[in-house]
Amino acid sequence: QGHEKGFFIGPSLFDRVTPDMQSYKEEIFGPVLQIVRAPDFETALKLPSEHQYGNGVAIFTRNGHAAREFAARVNVGMVGINVPIPVPVAYHSFGGWKRSAFGDVNQHGMEGVRFWTKVKTVTQRWPDGSPDGGNAFVIPTMG
Repeated sequence: QGHEKGFFIGPSLFDRVTPDMQSYKEEIFGPVLQIVRAPDFETALKLPSEHQYGNGVAIFTRNGHAAREFAARVNVGMVGINVPIPVPVAYHSFGGWKRSAFGDVNQHGMEGVRFWTKVKTVTQRWPDGSPDGGNAFVIPTMG
C-alpha cells in the first residue's frame, strides 16, 4: 500500500514453471519464488546445475540420502533442504555462483564483513626501555 504508482510487486509464487518459460530463464529478485517440479532426482539435480545462474535452490524430500546427495552435487551457491529460502537469517553467508555471483566473496555473513573490513597488521618489538639505549634505527641482532 502506498506504492500504487511505483514499481512494486507484492509477494508472488509461480508454480509449475518449466525451463522454456522466460521467468525460468531470467534471474528474478524480490519477493518471488518459482516452483519447478522435477519428475526424478537426476532431473532435479540437472536443472539448477546447468542453469546460467547459480543463486539458490531448495529441495523438498523425506529422503535423507537424497537430500545429502543433492546438496553435495548441485552446482549452486545456496541450497535449502525442506525450507523455501536457503538463507534463513542475516548472518548466514549469502551468494550465488556462476552469473549470479557478485565479486569474490558472498554479500552477507562473515565474508561480507571481511570484505568491508580494513585489516591492519602491527608487528612490534619493545627493547628494555633503558634511557641509555637511545634511538637506534637498526635491526637488532642476537650478538
